Amino acid sequence: MNIIINLNKDYGITSHDAVTAVKKIFKVRKAGHAGTLDPIATGILLICLNEATKISSLLSDIDKEYIMTAKLGESTDTYDSEGRVIKKFQISNFKFQIEEIKEIIQRFTGEIEQVPPMYSAIKVSGEPLYKLARKGIEIERKPRKVIIDSIEILSFESPLLTLRVSCSKGTYMRSLCNDIGNALGVGAHMVELVRTRIGQFSLENSAKISELPHKTVSLYPIDSALKHLSEIILEGDSLKRAKNGNPITYTPDSPIHPSTHSSFIRLKDTEGRLFGIGKVSKGSIKIERLLKL
Repeated sequence: MNIIINLNKDYGITSHDAVTAVKKIFKVRKAGHAGTLDPIATGILLICLNEATKISSLLSDIDKEYIMTAKLGESTDTYDSEGRVIKKFQISNFKFQIEEIKEIIQRFTGEIEQVPPMYSAIKVSGEPLYKLARKGIEIERKPRKVIIDSIEILSFESPLLTLRVSCSKGTYMRSLCNDIGNALGVGAHMVELVRTRIGQFSLENSAKISELPHKTVSLYPIDSALKHLSEIILEGDSLKRAKNGNPITYTPDSPIHPSTHSSFIRLKDTEGRLFGIGKVSKGSIKIERLLKL
């Protein structure tokens, strides 16, 4: 049961609740998720069981895709439909054409700076921002750099605007929605969000909680889940050192692709079995994770 589950999370449950439900189904002691989804969001939530919990951060780092529906004309304190409306605009006062919206949303593609919402799990002095927000406390948040690869308009029926967004880790869809509303001059908040892809994981090969454990297409061994990382076969003294957690050196003729330099790599023995994750940097491979598979 050292696997990753590509779960299609239902509406209304927290990521923690989803992990608890899956943990009970598979009767495992250790489980965790790789990237939170808010209760109002649905779609892909990767859940790691047992040894797979060791590689959750590597899955969180993968680029993601969402379909987001924004309601124009209203801003809320949480940037979504669960919050309190703090500003309203008269809908009849704005009539947007698709081309106008396209021009504005393109400003949000590429590397941008984004201020995280107060209602988020980011911690300040050990306390999550959302707990401060619930007390009516708002503090200054530093902008974070994120990458928006693309934004596509799927539909626009005023006041609802539906977008497909491909982005990097750490991107807050609620903040993006709020920022787009402000750029349009009418405010906006998120009313629906579906995470449709995390790297190779898509809705097509996911499963609802009710479909587990029988829908096996949603179950991934660790090696398969990390196939976006390059791999290297170790033998002899290098294999022994790596399995003991010691760094190993490599030479220019080692079978390591240049793109893996200063990045993570799968470590395998001579029989092709995955036993760990390393990080390639400056002529050596540091052992980041050892896996008991």
